[in-house]
Amino acid sequence: MARDDQWDIVIKPKEKGIHLHLKEVWRYKDLLYLYVKRDFISAYKQTILGPLWFFIQPIFSTLIYTLVFGGIAQISTDGLPPMLFYMSGILCWNFFSDCLGRSSGTFSGNAGVFSKVYFPRLVVPIAGLASAVLKMFIQMLLFFSIYAYFLFTGSSIGVTVYILLFPLLVIMLAGIAFGVGILISSVTIKYRDLNILFSFAIGLIMYITPIIYPLSAIPAKYSAFKWVIQLNPLSSVVEAFRFGMLGTGELSWGGLLYSSIFTFIIVLLGIIVFNKVERRFIDIV
Repeated sequence: MARDDQWDIVIKPKEKGIHLHLKEVWRYKDLLYLYVKRDFISAYKQTILGPLWFFIQPIFSTLIYTLVFGGIAQISTDGLPPMLFYMSGILCWNFFSDCLGRSSGTFSGNAGVFSKVYFPRLVVPIAGLASAVLKMFIQMLLFFSIYAYFLFTGSSIGVTVYILLFPLLVIMLAGIAFGVGILISSVTIKYRDLNILFSFAIGLIMYITPIIYPLSAIPAKYSAFKWVIQLNPLSSVVEAFRFGMLGTGELSWGGLLYSSIFTFIIVLLGIIVFNKVERRFIDIV
């Protein structure tokens, strides 16, 4: 009788506990690469401007935010040039929402593939996160171009040593998006109309995240609202990003610790749900 180590792939019955099968995912690294490549090619296939949309979208969003929130509403930007302030927030939010969108579509968007061929299902959300990371780094080129312009024109901005937290902040944003996305994907494969509710809720979350305003701009009489914002694990991450990149904002170590713990819990919960749902979701859809 053949032993497990005599086969390239061994498909076992239901296992107890949490299993990531990362060695198996690494064995399918070529498939992971193809998923990432497909995301980039299909996103702007048959478009006029192609990859330029990577830059056009954040530029237009930044211009609109600068006009509406900085010009008309006169919301404070903590002394930063409005273009830099809003673009830094947009980069963080776009990355989070991109990771969330890809993770939340793991099951419903790949049901046809999952039902026909075996491969580690974790490849799909990991590929989605990798695509989002690459997209963010491309858009960071735009951010640093605008940053260089304001730096050489004498604006009071400057990178601080806390820029070293950048990899951790990216991991935290991706982790929260992954955990929440998997939970959404697991629920909506059975109850499709909940997609509308979750889309509405995600839109609201942006307004309780300091994307278009700094925490310092919240008046003292709205301290209860500020408390709600600080409960949002994304808030301390966005503020830390601005503090490291631009030298202004609120860097709260307590807030980052809270966000780190939240990230760990939501990722763990997401993995547990992922392991449970991947075995039976074909029967549901």
